[in-house]
Amino acid sequence: NLGLKWPARFLASLARFLTNIEIHPGARIGRRVFLDHGLGIVIGETAEIGDDTTIYQGVTLGGTSLYKGVKRHPTLGKGVVVSAGAKVLGGFTVGDGARIGSNAVVLKEIPPGATAVGVPARILHPDLPKEASDASKASFSAYGITPNADDPVSLALKSLIDATIEQEHKIKALEEALAKLGGKASDSSGHEATQRELDAIKKLLKE
Repeated sequence: NLGLKWPARFLASLARFLTNIEIHPGARIGRRVFLDHGLGIVIGETAEIGDDTTIYQGVTLGGTSLYKGVKRHPTLGKGVVVSAGAKVLGGFTVGDGARIGSNAVVLKEIPPGATAVGVPARILHPDLPKEASDASKASFSAYGITPNADDPVSLALKSLIDATIEQEHKIKALEEALAKLGGKASDSSGHEATQRELDAIKKLLKE
C-alpha cells in the first residue's frame, strides 16, 4: 500500500532463502498464525489467513487465475488447520474452525467447522461450532485429524458391502424355502410344472 514493492519483494525473497517458506508481500496474515515445520509452504498474493490458524509443511495457498485485481487465492477463517501437503486453490473461503487433511486438494468452499479430505477434497460432516470460539480452540486436532474423519467414499463402500451380505443371507433363506417346497411335490404333471418353475427361480437367483 505504500508503494514499496521492491523492498517488499527483496524481504520476501530473503525470507524464502532463509526459511524455504514463500509468502507473497501482498498476502494478509492474522495474529497467532502458526507455520508448523514450515518447509515448502507457499502463500499467494491475494491469500488471507485468519487468527489462530495452523499451517503445516508443504501447504500451498494458490490461485487458479492469472487476472490481476481479482481474488485469486483462498481466504482461511479463524482457527483453521491445514495439514501437511494440502493444496487450497482458488479465491473461495475456508470457514472458521475448518480442517483440511494431509495432501487434500481443495477446489471449493469449505463450511465452518467441517473437514475436507481427498483429491479432489470431499466435505465431511461438520463437527465443530461455526464460530471460532474457545470451544474450537480446545478441540484443536493436529494435522487435521478428527473423530469423524472417515472418507465418505469408504463409508459408502462399507454400506454397500453390508447391504450385499444382507442380500446374500436373504437369497440363501429363499433358496432353502424353495427347496422345501420342491421336496413336497409329487410325480403328477401339475407338480412337475411347479418344480420346473421353482428350478427356474433358483437359476435366476444364482445369476
